[in-house]
Amino acid sequence: MKRIKLAAAYDGTAYHGWQFQPNAPTIEGELNKSLSELLQEEIQVIGGSRTDAGVHALCNVAVFDTNTRIPAEKIPYALNQRLPEDIRIQSAKEVPSGFHPRHCASRKTYEYRILNAPFPIPTKRLYAHFTYVPLDVEKMAHGGRFLIGEHDFKSFCAAGAVVESTVRKIYELAVEKEGGEIIIRVQGNGFLYNMVRIIAGTLMEVGRGNLKPEQVKEILDAKDRQAAGPTAPACGLTLVKYEFDE
Repeated sequence: MKRIKLAAAYDGTAYHGWQFQPNAPTIEGELNKSLSELLQEEIQVIGGSRTDAGVHALCNVAVFDTNTRIPAEKIPYALNQRLPEDIRIQSAKEVPSGFHPRHCASRKTYEYRILNAPFPIPTKRLYAHFTYVPLDVEKMAHGGRFLIGEHDFKSFCAAGAVVESTVRKIYELAVEKEGGEIIIRVQGNGFLYNMVRIIAGTLMEVGRGNLKPEQVKEILDAKDRQAAGPTAPACGLTLVKYEFDE
């Protein structure tokens, strides 16, 4: 028995998130199905980041155990022929049997893209949230800086989420303009349910002038989901980097 680590890229538009659901298409479900067919054994992957419905990824991590004699580095070539075209494995390698992506120190980087323009652009509709209301990028960046560091992010966690702790550490949070898009880039050691989307929704309220940048700290200190802004739509969110500490 050996453990294989995969890096998976996917367009999450057609899926009900990462985590397996018996009556809905999910990324995990597609991986389990295609791997089981390929390797002729029952495979259940363990995902690193359980992305929400409609969220995309360039590099989500999953591991699985197998008795196959196929070399790990050859698996992506065979697996990609079986997967839907909106899921593609980028790499595979053998890892120690005790390696578990959710139990290892890591850094995840998410980007939330906002198309801030007078009119929507159809080719961006699945990968960026559109708003015609002008957003002040400098104010959004100012507000975001209050979130850097280790804090209790209960205000930025979806109500009803069951977690042992709502404390997380954000290493970097930047807001930048790139052409007609505004990009919120967040790197942290882990994220709560809907955390990045609630951060994005709150910073957009700052950008619109409905909140002052300094109020982001007050929202953080409140430890109350109702104090924060709305949850931004899933389409703008992509997991762009997943790094493990040595």
